[in-house]
Amino acid sequence: MNKPLLAAVEQPQIRPYALSLSCASRAALKQQKPCCLWLTGLSGAGKSTLANLLELRLNQLGRHTFILDGDNVRHGLCSDLGMSAEARKENIRRMAEVARLMVDAGLLVIVSAISPFRADRETARALFEPGEFLEVYISTAFATCAERDPKGLYQAALAGQIKDFTGLDSPYEAPLQADCEIDTARVGVEQATARLLQLLLEK
Repeated sequence: MNKPLLAAVEQPQIRPYALSLSCASRAALKQQKPCCLWLTGLSGAGKSTLANLLELRLNQLGRHTFILDGDNVRHGLCSDLGMSAEARKENIRRMAEVARLMVDAGLLVIVSAISPFRADRETARALFEPGEFLEVYISTAFATCAERDPKGLYQAALAGQIKDFTGLDSPYEAPLQADCEIDTARVGVEQATARLLQLLLEK
């Protein structure tokens, strides 16, 4: 059973503190333009693989980066959340808020998360300044992801052992206007990583 989510409570006594050091100053120190690259797609589509290789490439170029991987975040920050639609919404909200803070710190942040609902991704985008959020749709088909099944999740879901599985009995809403789309069944890992690197460097 999913644990209940805490309802948002207005606390008028809490007000944001105006910091003296600007986001631009932090970015200038790192000599880069910070942004959030958000990889969305089905489980097994290749998001984490691409995020990991892209970060290695960026590190080789001397860029300051961090990956927020959906599974890793669920082991800590979001370990109290289940897989209901409400819990998934909260999971993405938390990841987006952390990504925004990291962008404020001047980092290139790569988010790798299924993030199945379009509205939640748009809410995430709204946290950032124009040009700071790039949505990448890893559009690998369900059948291909199920064939890969790196974690055995598709086998379990198809056997009825996992409920609310994205793409099966829980919907995935594809982006309508992604900044980049990659089908890893058609594009190799190295080529896909090069495309993402080019996207970042152009922006």
